[in-house]
Amino acid sequence: MKKTLMLVLPAMAALSLTQCQSSKPAATAAATTPDPAAAPAQKEYKYQTVEGDPLKARIYTLDNGLTVYLSDYKDAPRIQTYVAVRAGSKNDPHTATGLAHYLEHMVFKGTSKLGTQNWAAEQVELAKIEALYEQYRSKTDVAERKRLYHQIDSVSGVAAKYAVANEYDKVMGAIGAKGSNAYTSVEQTVYQEDIPSNQVEKWAAIQAERFGEMVPRLFHTELEAVYEEKNRTLDSDFSKEYQALNAALYQKHEYGTQTTIGTIEHLQNPSITEIKKYFTQYYVPNNVALTLSGDLDYDQTIRIIDKYFGGLQSKPVPAFTPAQEAPITAPIVKEIKGPDAENVMLGFRFPGTTTPDAVVLRMIDKILTNGQAGLVDLDLNQQQKVLQAATFTDLNNDYSTHVLYATPRQGQKLEQVRDLLLAELTKVKKGDFPDWLIPAIINSEKLQRTKSYESNEARAGAFVSAFIARQDWKDYVKQIDDFAKITKADVMRVANQYYGQNYVAVYKRTGQDPNKVKVVKPTITPVPVNRDAASGFYKQVTSLPAPALQPVFVDYKKDIQETKLASGVPVFYTRNTENNLFDLYYVLDMGTNNDPRLGLAADYLQYLGTDKYTAAQLQQEFYKLGCSFGVQSGADRIYVSLSGLDSNFEPAVQLFESLLAKPKPDAEALQNMVAGVLKARQDAKLNKGVILNQALVNYAKYGPKNPFTTQLSEKQLKALKPQELTALIQKIPTYEHRVLYYGPRYISEKYMIRMDSITSAHGHGLIPNWTKGYLVEKLQALHKTPAKLTPVPAAKDFAELPMNSRKVYWVDYNMVQAEIVFLTKGDVYDKTLVPTVSLYNEYFGGSMGSIVFQELRESKALAYSAYSGYSNAGKVGRSNYISSYIGTQSDKLPEAMAGMQALLNDMPVAEANLQIAKDAIRNSIATERITKSDILFSYERAKRLGLDYDLRRDVYEQTPNMSFDDLRKFQQAKVKGQNQSILVIGSKDRLNFKELAKYGQVQQLTLKEIFGY
Repeated sequence: MKKTLMLVLPAMAALSLTQCQSSKPAATAAATTPDPAAAPAQKEYKYQTVEGDPLKARIYTLDNGLTVYLSDYKDAPRIQTYVAVRAGSKNDPHTATGLAHYLEHMVFKGTSKLGTQNWAAEQVELAKIEALYEQYRSKTDVAERKRLYHQIDSVSGVAAKYAVANEYDKVMGAIGAKGSNAYTSVEQTVYQEDIPSNQVEKWAAIQAERFGEMVPRLFHTELEAVYEEKNRTLDSDFSKEYQALNAALYQKHEYGTQTTIGTIEHLQNPSITEIKKYFTQYYVPNNVALTLSGDLDYDQTIRIIDKYFGGLQSKPVPAFTPAQEAPITAPIVKEIKGPDAENVMLGFRFPGTTTPDAVVLRMIDKILTNGQAGLVDLDLNQQQKVLQAATFTDLNNDYSTHVLYATPRQGQKLEQVRDLLLAELTKVKKGDFPDWLIPAIINSEKLQRTKSYESNEARAGAFVSAFIARQDWKDYVKQIDDFAKITKADVMRVANQYYGQNYVAVYKRTGQDPNKVKVVKPTITPVPVNRDAASGFYKQVTSLPAPALQPVFVDYKKDIQETKLASGVPVFYTRNTENNLFDLYYVLDMGTNNDPRLGLAADYLQYLGTDKYTAAQLQQEFYKLGCSFGVQSGADRIYVSLSGLDSNFEPAVQLFESLLAKPKPDAEALQNMVAGVLKARQDAKLNKGVILNQALVNYAKYGPKNPFTTQLSEKQLKALKPQELTALIQKIPTYEHRVLYYGPRYISEKYMIRMDSITSAHGHGLIPNWTKGYLVEKLQALHKTPAKLTPVPAAKDFAELPMNSRKVYWVDYNMVQAEIVFLTKGDVYDKTLVPTVSLYNEYFGGSMGSIVFQELRESKALAYSAYSGYSNAGKVGRSNYISSYIGTQSDKLPEAMAGMQALLNDMPVAEANLQIAKDAIRNSIATERITKSDILFSYERAKRLGLDYDLRRDVYEQTPNMSFDDLRKFQQAKVKGQNQSILVIGSKDRLNFKELAKYGQVQQLTLKEIFGY
């Protein structure tokens, strides 16, 4: 086996983790005076910066060609990291499609140091497995292949004895990482971690190890997980539809000739040799970038990265020559059938992402759909000519795709929907859109970029986009300027060049898929996961000292300012010191449980205008202001929201208040909305996610009459009057409510003076006020309420059913897999249980290193997705629930159900996993910061639970003292042997009803029973 690098860490015990930033922990060792003669000169690192870069990024290139993007953003003591490889499914060999994606899974399996107890013994068995797979894929005789696979299964069991399953996930959990994951697309494979800022060196040591060498251990069980992932795509009508679109658009290029997941034939004939070859070809430093954004020190971080990654050896990367597609001269029509609701998808081919025309494509897409004032938004969605329509771009290096997508109204043909979409493109080609729209889109894009850069994921993700596109960072930053220079003439030129009869139309029709297939289940013997074992590498890394980070808990009394308007409306305020954006909410403690019409009234508002503006003009006015509004009614809470540029706060609030006060009834809009609601209800009954996770779960918790089914009947809907709903809208501000504000303006002059004195005392100047006018002063004038507010109606909650017996509810749905939820009713919410629940969830079912994932996926290969969690109620007086999920091939249902039930009743003991879970919880809380508007919503959640403090404090303080006995007592008292409602969705022709009967009384439920209509 050829290895790019065998990383040796002889001096790991001497690793330095001193952090230099004042916001980071300082080393506690006493300072000493270095000997100038003895100290070698530190290496200097050159880097690129770009003037005007909002991320203030530094881009380094190491001597071996590794690209490193760094951005310092001190929102919390955490760092988002991505490792981006310029290798995706377009680089897969044509005889081994799906290889890049399967390699992505293998990179989590470790190396000759990480993930093994005895590498010398293990590598012998792994070599046998690799050779057996090469024989296996060359055979066609069924009996011969079965014999060889039996050998593979047998040898794999021997090899697994030396492995440590999920050790990568364990070591990342131990250092406090969150969000360990990866994805593969056509151009790239990207690995992500969110790490504490004091763990950069450990992260670098671990990542350099796994990207320097790949060991494909536990191969056949992971391959089975990929089979399950393939089956999930076969059950997804959208996946099949999009695949058909690409196959027609790109008949020569790999974008269309092969898929990321791969063909069934290639998945069933894998080559470890080819995977290792791919790794050595593409996973080389000159083809990889590290992108980091968060609370970091530039100089120290690049030195650490060079220390570990600098030894990786560069090598030439195979060149990719994109196939040249012939022009499409007439529409290509494809049809897909499946159980989901019908829709139409149109696709047009464009040049690659860095071309000037692709930049104009982004503008065209926003002219069509921007969520408020686009042509499709107003002409099709707001006028309710279709049930739902949208557009999106798929920008890639060699070609880009523009997709237009819509679902029909009742009785509407897909061809009619297609024509409506094409008519909007015709308007773009003619320049038939207002002149102010392009400048408004440019302003909106700048606003959205500002908002997105409050997230480290978005910041580091921007680096990934630039690197994969082979785009210099200065050109990436310049994109916003290029975008701002686009004119109507540019839009019309590009639109007339690329939109014609050169499209692909995919009609998704409801029906039986005649081409439905599935990946056949091989016979797999469960392999040991060796939970308590640990490699020497794991022990070395986790034993390294790291500066301590202390948690910061929200202090609701200090972090939130509270006052009242003259009308008595409470105002809760947190100041935005970062940018000129605001969020404003009016919150009412009532909802659809009180009156099902409230949800309809909230939806109706988007179709209404005022005496001054039509509905379309109103949306356009908000868009010009860089603001957006919404009204959402949940079961017991109404949120009236307004957000955007605080410099336009006053006109935006005035506009919004005028709509709430005087919405203009529109009978035609109501009639169309009711028809749309009825069609959407029909479509919901075709969606397996809605059937399982909403309809079935609510039925099991509450019975036939529940929050999901309590809605107006068709007769009641059709009897609604426009004035009936507008009256409900007008009454919203007359009820008792509270205001939440997160934004840059001060709450009052008195508060501003007090803040100035505090900041001056600490040597800082006054925090700049982005706007003129104080919040309370403006709300007094703009927020219209009566002198006396009406009390909200008494809370109305649905009674939760007792689970006195074991039941199995199932619904028939045409699908390859079966999806199962084990649901158990727990105790009424008790804050004293929360620390134990947190530890139980982290240990048992909370991550890829958890017991459930290890046992059901890693050991037994029964599922791609499996999890279990004890969910705390969100409101005082309500019950907690235990929910456990597994999605599996229907023919593996007996083993999958037995495996989950066994774990729920007999939780395995793994002291090592328990310590990792405790460390993960503590590290997470110590480095998590609740900031910005999240402070306000944290307080909202706390009040619903009867709390006046940050409950994370209890979790953090109590977790270290918990033992496995504490966890076992909780599990045996609250989980083991409890009555369950088992919810199953699957094809009646594939489900094993004899097996289901072992778990309780089996009852088929009709869609009418669980939907209520």
